[in-house]
This record gives sequence, structure tokens and C-alpha cells, in this order.
Amino acid sequence: MICPISDEQVDENRVRVTALGVIITIGLFFMTGNIMLPAVLVLDFFIRAFTKAKYSPLNGLAYLMVSITHSGQIWIDKAPKVFAARIGFLLSSLITVAALLDLWPVSYATAAVLVAFAFLECGLNFCAGCWVYTYVVFPLVRRK
Repeated sequence: MICPISDEQVDENRVRVTALGVIITIGLFFMTGNIMLPAVLVLDFFIRAFTKAKYSPLNGLAYLMVSITHSGQIWIDKAPKVFAARIGFLLSSLITVAALLDLWPVSYATAAVLVAFAFLECGLNFCAGCWVYTYVVFPLVRRK
């Protein structure tokens, strides 16, 4: 498995609780069809993927939850999580645009993929982004 690497670290517990927030948000989207929910995820993933901001809305809530539970910190490499946030940004953008265009099957199917990725991170501590990077991005970059 090939994952992007960096010198920066993030707390694994906070990453997993943030993924739970994604699952809950998309679950509410499935129940209500409210387009604002995936739109909020677009903003959240954008902050995590493309800015140096310390917290996104979901990550800030995760920080509070982890602090309240005193679960400690487990430091992991940040780069794979940034890459995964970029995938989340693309998926949540597609969900939002498809819903705005009244393409609900596309929106819901894409939301199901996002929930699957978030569940793998939250529930199984498995980074699907590393698989995407290894089998999609790395071969394309290596060819160039």
C-alpha cells in the first residue's frame, strides 16, 4: 500500500469521530433530502483538504467530543487524511450538484459511496483513500 506522507500529524481519534459526523450528516440527507447537508460537507471537506485552518466544523466538534471523553491522542500521518478529505470534497460536491440538478439517483448513489468510505474510517479504522491513491493516483503519477 502506498500512501502520501507528510511531516504533519493528526489525532486518529478525532479523524474517526469526524468520519462519524460525515456518516450522521449523510444519514440525515438520506432521511430528509435537504441539499444543505451535503453542501455543509463540501465546505467542511474544503477546509480540511485545501486550507491550513486548524479545524473544520465537523473536526471542531470531533475535537470537543474527544476532549470530553478523555480518549487520549493517537498521532498518525496527516497526508493520507488530507488526500481522503479531497476525495470527500469531490464526492460531496457531486452529491450537492446532482441534487440541485434533480438527479437524485446519482446524488444518493454518490452519498452511499461517501458513507461507505466514512464507515470504513470510523468503524474499521481503514483508510479507503490509501487504496484509491495506490491503485488510481500513483499509477497515473508514475507514468508521467
